[in-house]
Amino acid sequence: MPRAFEDRVGAFMPGPRVELLGTPGGALSGLDFAVKDLFDVAGAMTGYGNPDWARTHAVAAATAPCVLSLVQAGANLRGKTKTVELAYGLTGENVWYGTPINPAAPDRFPGGSSCGSASAVAAGLVDFALGSDTGGSVRIPASYCGIFGIRPSWGAVNLTGACPLGPSFDTAGWFASRASVLRRVGDVLLPAGGEGLLGPLLKVQEAWVNAVPQTATALVGALSKVERVLGPSLSMHLAPEGLDHLFEHFRAAQAEEAWASLGSWVEAIRPKFGPGVAERFAAAKASDPARAAAARAFREVFRQRARALVAGGAVLVYPTSPVPAPKLDISLEAQQAVRERTMGVTAVAGLAGLCEVTLPAARVDGAPVGLSLAAAPGRDRALLAVAERVAAELRLPA
Repeated sequence: MPRAFEDRVGAFMPGPRVELLGTPGGALSGLDFAVKDLFDVAGAMTGYGNPDWARTHAVAAATAPCVLSLVQAGANLRGKTKTVELAYGLTGENVWYGTPINPAAPDRFPGGSSCGSASAVAAGLVDFALGSDTGGSVRIPASYCGIFGIRPSWGAVNLTGACPLGPSFDTAGWFASRASVLRRVGDVLLPAGGEGLLGPLLKVQEAWVNAVPQTATALVGALSKVERVLGPSLSMHLAPEGLDHLFEHFRAAQAEEAWASLGSWVEAIRPKFGPGVAERFAAAKASDPARAAAARAFREVFRQRARALVAGGAVLVYPTSPVPAPKLDISLEAQQAVRERTMGVTAVAGLAGLCEVTLPAARVDGAPVGLSLAAAPGRDRALLAVAERVAAELRLPA
């Protein structure tokens, strides 16, 4: 039977808990998990972080295949977790249902949009949790909350039964408290293949320079542990245009898709949004088609460049986030500055469709910061195996 627990960090959606018992004897038997409230579970409402969305949609008729696969593999679903409204944000704030507590740094944001899933894992309420990652929404909460997280290769995990934001960027990722659990979930959700040796290790200079000095310094020791597994790192430049250039193109392409996916509903319902979300949708509505077309063209160039670099098995290494989680009292202007600086880095895997794992590698001012490893599309299983070996070197929970 699943263990009983009290949601002391506000990670789960209010109301009756949505639960499913895992099939006995599966590969994930004995593990409890949660799912972000943008994945369907039959008979339950998918609220997508906004009361107006919940009010204007029927309960789900079927369970999302990725959720069903986890239950059929033996894991017990313990509930649905909070998300930023329509998954359009990186802090983890939700004014309607409450912002989950960051268990690793309670005076700081948990990170979004998969905030509840990260909080639940970091608090030890579940062994792993399903989230989604479009522009960093698994990787950043994992870094902020001091846990493991993966953004799989784009298209690797079935997103049927999940609410969209930017379909050509959206991925179904997950968090775990242990590296071995992160890999075991991948054994269930990822397509067959993708094993094998990886290397060499490439240090993405733009991302290290983008990090504040305290973050970069704190991660030096972790980098040395990665080098024990993959060999000495080679410094290289992946984005000579600058990470701000990557952010601007990512933002333009994502905004076009967000409005195409959700604009009709926003226009018809005129929902109430919390701070920042309404502004992002207004900007998406007003986005210049020519700018979006230029972003798509740049994306293709960058994708070819990045994929050629990692095609032979190379692994990119860089700070997951340039800073630890922002304090809860940070201004909206400062939040936006952190968002732009952060998404310049998360756009690397987003634009190129790479798989990326973040490990809880260090602390800055008492708050966690993650170290990311990224590899070519389809190398997810090999990357998870490397992450497990690196976690052992770092003496992290295995």
